[in-house]
Amino acid sequence: MADKENQSEYFTPKWHKELLIFNKIKPFIILEGNILDQYIYPEDTDYKSQGEISSIDGYLYAFFKNLGYKNVIFYNFIKGFNCDCGDDPTKELDEFAALINAKTEAVPGRKDLTRIPASFDDATTLTTRALCQELESTVVVMDFASRYIIGPNNMTYPDVASFTRVQNMVQEAREVRGKDGNRLKNSLLMLVNKVNDLPAWLFLNNPLAKTINIMPPGKEERQSYISTKFKFFFDDDIYQEDMKKYESPADRQELDKLMQKFVGLTEGFTYIDLQGLQKLCKNQRYRIPDFCGVVDLYRYGVKENPWQSLKVSDIKNSEEKFRKRVKGQDLAIRKTLDVIKRAMTGMDGLQHSSHTKPKGILFFAGPTGTGKTETAKTLAENLFGDESKCIRFDMSEYSQSHSDQRLLGAPPGYVGYETGGQLTNAVKNNPFSILLFDEIEKAHPSIFDKFLQILEDGRMTDSQGNTVYFSETVIIFTSNLGIYVEDETGRTVPNVTPDDKYDDVRQKVRSAIEEHFKTKLRRPEILNRIGENIVVFDFIRPDVAGLILKSVLDRIIFNLRQNKNIEVVISENAYGQLNALSLMNLSNGGRGIGNIVENYFINPLSRYLFDHEVLGDADVTVERVVDLAPEAVKGRSLADITDSMSCQIAKK
Repeated sequence: MADKENQSEYFTPKWHKELLIFNKIKPFIILEGNILDQYIYPEDTDYKSQGEISSIDGYLYAFFKNLGYKNVIFYNFIKGFNCDCGDDPTKELDEFAALINAKTEAVPGRKDLTRIPASFDDATTLTTRALCQELESTVVVMDFASRYIIGPNNMTYPDVASFTRVQNMVQEAREVRGKDGNRLKNSLLMLVNKVNDLPAWLFLNNPLAKTINIMPPGKEERQSYISTKFKFFFDDDIYQEDMKKYESPADRQELDKLMQKFVGLTEGFTYIDLQGLQKLCKNQRYRIPDFCGVVDLYRYGVKENPWQSLKVSDIKNSEEKFRKRVKGQDLAIRKTLDVIKRAMTGMDGLQHSSHTKPKGILFFAGPTGTGKTETAKTLAENLFGDESKCIRFDMSEYSQSHSDQRLLGAPPGYVGYETGGQLTNAVKNNPFSILLFDEIEKAHPSIFDKFLQILEDGRMTDSQGNTVYFSETVIIFTSNLGIYVEDETGRTVPNVTPDDKYDDVRQKVRSAIEEHFKTKLRRPEILNRIGENIVVFDFIRPDVAGLILKSVLDRIIFNLRQNKNIEVVISENAYGQLNALSLMNLSNGGRGIGNIVENYFINPLSRYLFDHEVLGDADVTVERVVDLAPEAVKGRSLADITDSMSCQIAKK
C-alpha cells in the first residue's frame, strides 16, 4: 500500500472521472489517446493500491472490479480473450468461458494461464453473448482496436458484419444486479489510438456510445508523481546529502520552485517518460540542484546544454561582434541581445505559466538588404558557435494550402509520410538552433495555426506522432511588411523612404504589421504572441553605406591575399568612385552595395587578372573603377556608366 501521508497528493485524472459517470449510462465506451502509457491508480481498492503504477489493462481491471463487476475480461486478436491481470486469471477466465459457452486452451509455455482464442469476427459473437446475458455483470475490454481493420474506408464485408454486430450488441446489452444490489450495465470498451480508426457510423450519432480522451498526465498529475516519487530520482547517498541543504523554510521554498520548474519542463510527458526520467536521473547520479538538466538529456541525448555553457562575458562582448557584421542597426542589435539576455538570466517567460516556450521570439521587419538575415546568422554563431545553426525556411515556398504537410510531414498513407516534416526534422536534428522563417507574410494562412502552437506551447507533434520540442530554439520571423502599401486605387506605393527619419520608419512599419495581422489575416493572436519583440531595421543611410562598402572590399582583399597571394591596393580615386556608385543603389540596401562591388570591381578585376594571366603572387593597384571622376558619377544612372577598369600590376 502507498504511504498514507502521501495519499492526499494523488490526483484523479479527468478520464477516470468521466468513466465513473458514463459507465452507468453508456454500454459502449471508446477510450482514445494516450492508451499505451502506464497510469497511477488514485485510490485504495481491494484490487489496487493508491499510487500503484500499472498498464491500462490493470487500471481498468481494478476500476471495474471496485464497482462490483463479476467479470472483467480483455480481448485482442493476438491473445484472444484473457484475464492476465486478475487475481486468479485461469479461474476467472474459466468462469467467463462457461458463461458464454466457449472453450479455453492453455497458453504455450505457461501452465498458469489460459486463453479463449478468437478472431475479431468470432470475438464479436462471443462478446454479444456476454453483454446480452443477465446472470453475471460483465465488462469486455477490446484492446488494439485500431488494428482490427486496415482503415474505416477500406473495409471488407466480414469487417462490416463484425462492427454491425458490435452496434447490435450494445443496443441489446443487459443490466445485472451486483453483489451490493446496484444495477450494473454490461459494457463494451474499445481502446483505440484515435477514434477515427473505427468506422464513423459506429459512434457518430450513437446515443449508446461515449468517446473519452485519455490525455498525457496534466500539470497536477505530474506534480503528484514528482512530489511522491522525488527521492527515487536520486541515489540514496546523494538524496540524503543534498536534502540537508533544504532544511530551512527559505531553502524548502527554493526546492519547491525547482520542482515546479521540473513539472513545467515535463509538459506533454507520459508516465512512462517520467519513469524514464527517474531512472536516467538516478543512473547519471544527478544532484538535486541540477536534476532539471536530465530533461535535456532525455529529450535530446545531450548532457551539456549550450544555453547553460554560455558565459556572460561572451554576450557582453557580442554587441561589438554584431556591429562588425551588421552595419548601422545598433537599435536592432540591442533589442535582439536583450531577448538573449532574458533567456540567459532565466527571465524569459516569467509572465507565462509554460516552461516549454521557445527561448526567444523575434520579428525582424524593415527594408530589404538591411541585415535581417545576417543578424540571425550572427546570433547563431555567437550562441552556438556556428552560423549553420541558423536554419532558414523561405516561406514563399509554403504559400499553398497543403504547405503545412511539408513542415510537419504528410499524413499516414500519403506520399512522403516516412520522411517526416522539414521543420520537425530540422528541430529533431538540431534542438539548439535559430529557426529563421524568411518573408513570413508569404506563408499560407493555415500555417499560422502551427506557429501559434509552437509560440505558445513550444512543442509540436509531427505526422508520425513524435513530439518535437522548440523550447531550446530562438524563433525569428523576417518580413518586408510595411515598406510598401496599397493606395486607394490598389497600386503598390512606398510607405516609407530613405528620406524618412528612423522613428517615423519604425512607427509606420509597426502600424502596417499590426494592420496586416489584425485586419487582413484576422489573426491578432499571432501578433500577441510576438508581443513587443518586433525589431524594425533602418534603411542603409549614406554614412553606413561607406562602412558596408569598406567591409565588403576588406573581405575581398583578405581572401585574395590568403588564397592567391595577390595583394590588392585600391586607390583613393577608385574607392571614391565605388562609394559614389554605392550611394546610387541604397534602395536595395546592403545587397545593392554588394551588387555594385561585384559589377564594378570583382568582375572587371577578375577579367583583367585572367586576360593578363595573373593567377597568383602579384601586387595589384586599382587606379580607377570607371572612366569618370567620383563627382561625375553623381546624377547619372548606373546604366550610363561604363565598367572599364584600369590596373597597374607588379610581379612579386
